[in-house]
Amino acid sequence: MAIPAGCLFGQKKISLASPDGRIFFTLTCKSGQPAYSVRFKGKPLIENSPVGLSFENGDVLGKEEPWGASGLRIDHAVFSKGEDNYTLPEGKTSKVVDSYGEVNIPLLERNGKKRRICLRVRAFNDGLAFRYEFPAQKNWEDYTLMDENTSFNLSGNPVGRVAFLENFTTSHEHRYSILPLRDIKDDTLMDMPALFEFRFPGKVWLAITEANLVDYAGMSLIKHDGILKSQLSPLPGQHGIKVKAMLPHQTPWRVLMISDRIGVLIESNILTSLSESCKIKDLSWLKPGKATFHWWNGDIMPDTTFEPGVNFNFNKYYIDFCARSGLEYHTVIGYRGVAWYRNDGIEYQPGPNTDVTKPRPGLDIQQICDYARSKGVGIRFWVHWKALYPKLDTAFGLFEKWGIKGMMVDFMDRDDQEMVRIQEEILQKAAEHHLEIQFHGAFKPTGLSRTYPNESTREGTLNYENNKGGNLITPDDDIEIPFTRLLAGPTDYHLGGFRAMPPSTFKVQYTRPHMLATRCHMLAMYVILENHLSMVCDYPEAYEGQDGFDFLQEVPTVWDQTRVPGAETGEWITIARRKGVDWYVGTITNGKERDITIPLSFLPAGNYHAKIYADAPDVAENPNHLTHEIRMVSSSDSLTVHLAAGGGQVIKLWP
Repeated sequence: MAIPAGCLFGQKKISLASPDGRIFFTLTCKSGQPAYSVRFKGKPLIENSPVGLSFENGDVLGKEEPWGASGLRIDHAVFSKGEDNYTLPEGKTSKVVDSYGEVNIPLLERNGKKRRICLRVRAFNDGLAFRYEFPAQKNWEDYTLMDENTSFNLSGNPVGRVAFLENFTTSHEHRYSILPLRDIKDDTLMDMPALFEFRFPGKVWLAITEANLVDYAGMSLIKHDGILKSQLSPLPGQHGIKVKAMLPHQTPWRVLMISDRIGVLIESNILTSLSESCKIKDLSWLKPGKATFHWWNGDIMPDTTFEPGVNFNFNKYYIDFCARSGLEYHTVIGYRGVAWYRNDGIEYQPGPNTDVTKPRPGLDIQQICDYARSKGVGIRFWVHWKALYPKLDTAFGLFEKWGIKGMMVDFMDRDDQEMVRIQEEILQKAAEHHLEIQFHGAFKPTGLSRTYPNESTREGTLNYENNKGGNLITPDDDIEIPFTRLLAGPTDYHLGGFRAMPPSTFKVQYTRPHMLATRCHMLAMYVILENHLSMVCDYPEAYEGQDGFDFLQEVPTVWDQTRVPGAETGEWITIARRKGVDWYVGTITNGKERDITIPLSFLPAGNYHAKIYADAPDVAENPNHLTHEIRMVSSSDSLTVHLAAGGGQVIKLWP
């Protein structure tokens, strides 16, 4: 990449463009304070946004100094270009090729300790990212960070889609609010990703999130004096300290996903491209798939001579169902508040003598694993992280010996530096014992599934488990997820409820929960959401012999390609995903009935069979009813789709 004219020592302005020239970044340093701006196709998105860092004892790098005696100055910037070319064993795309332009901008302290930090910036065609880097240097060995002073001074008054957080101890399960930037109250925490819609003549979308969150505090957003700013989660009991680190070190990437087509943000692989390469040498043991989750349905057991509860026969019932249905995994949890392991806490919460290496009396884990293996079914276990972590090495060694294939690790509820380290340690050690990990009650993904592909999925979403308790998830809630949380990566949502009810007959019930959207909407959610280990969380009799279960049995959970043929934020969306030569197309709408057109131009040349599952004409009264149709189509065709209120459609396409 050619170095722009004037790129000399001490220059006051640095510019970088994306490979296609549509995204343009500029950094200036006036009076010792660096600030950046971002434009898209010449339109201002972010203007004059200061960056900097505040350390302990009031020590600030990047503070404006009107007399120019201190603060920072720009040193010689180094420009380059690169291309990420890698495979993802589990993801929305199996092969990723991402080109980018990059500039590394040294920022030197003008007096005092003469410290050096670098701002590294990468511009992709679908977004831009930057991070702070702390190179090894004399007289600076470590740092204690009180605040990261990154700002996002959005131009104009874009409409935001944001989830407000109550505090730093959170499951990250919140509804999204839709409101103009100026109506967001100051000093209110916002989760990421947050999406902002700019309305020039023509719309532009910008999502703010982070990538490669490793050994650092998780970031949320806060509005202060009308400007969005970074807000790092503090270390527990550390008096406002956010990060402690030894040099060399670096922050996560601060990511701006940008496009004038909202589908580009959903198709983007920018978060994995900004993350480190895979650290697991042998992945032959890793197997994506679908899993039972009997807690959701209320631990249903049919009327048999077997006693329900924490025992072999209860789990055998679900293992046999998996074997009959071609489902890859059964998840062992416990039974109605009683964990599978010895626990003297209240319900699932660990007590002082909790021990995950000792099953409850009467539960033979080896027998369960051996039986599942004989049926071609893998066993996964739910566990509270506070019960697991103190015995991590011992427990994982024992789990591997038993033959367990993976874990759901729950109730993380934090994203401070300590918790970020704990989650990476869990992934590292789990890989050593051939275990995949599914985090629940956890912060958003940051691309770490590239580094540790055994991170199969994350929750961090207000999802269908809430139907059990009365905080009902509506189709209007569902439609917000693809444009917000899904941008970060895999999203566990407790899918598979097969008892759709009209609002007039919906009942809140802990056992056999009801659903508000149509069954076809539920089927489509398996395509709409990226999830490498999707739940099939109703009980066997709810599925077998039911319309649409055949689709759940065959739909993949990892993909070779993802495309978004059409979408309207907050209204409807269609996502097409390819596995091999087959395509699966899911469409959902909010609470409004509508007709849409789906172009099939994403298909390669040739003719395709299209098996279409659609809402039946009577779904207003019987939302579990659906229709089936098979027709021939090609890439030159478009399909006209009628969606019922809260409805959906799914299509399987094959040559």
